Amino acid sequence: MNDSRAARLYRLFVSMLSLATFTFGGGFVIVSLMKRRFVEEMHLLDEDEMLDIAAIAQSCPGPIMVNAAVLVGYRVAGVPGALVSALASALPPLVIISIIAVFYAQFRENRYVAIALQVMRAGVAAVIFDVVVDLCRGVLKTRRALYILMMAAAFVASVLLDVPATTIILLCLCVGACQAAAMLLRARKGGRHAL
Repeated sequence: MNDSRAARLYRLFVSMLSLATFTFGGGFVIVSLMKRRFVEEMHLLDEDEMLDIAAIAQSCPGPIMVNAAVLVGYRVAGVPGALVSALASALPPLVIISIIAVFYAQFRENRYVAIALQVMRAGVAAVIFDVVVDLCRGVLKTRRALYILMMAAAFVASVLLDVPATTIILLCLCVGACQAAAMLLRARKGGRHAL
């Protein structure tokens, strides 16, 4: 894209603001919609980059939505993009929560609001399922046995063994760090032999 920097920041702000305003269901849902927006529609990122962003956003402390927005913004437009994305992704929830806090008693007792929230849960479950399928496809496309084994082990640990997500993330981080260190050692040895 040959956008000027200001135009790119504006498009980034509008995209993040609309995603944060009209998305229900939290981080996994927003990551799926970010993938659709920035990979498939705007072609600013490729699928592998989005998978990496999703993994990093989930691993970092804080809301997945803001973490992913900052990473996408940084990748698209550097530090200004990260700042614009952080503001755009945090602004709608901040405004909505502030309004709910003011009218909390009325929201809590409103039957229609309760019904609407229950209906949204079904939609959120479907979107989360879509995210899981997309992430699994991405891992399977790599055809790397280690990644596929880690995905299966993480699923078994989480669903069948009830291992906390934090523990699974830290273990996967350790495996990834060991693999990166092994690749670095191999590259250094290969460089020495070439000399």
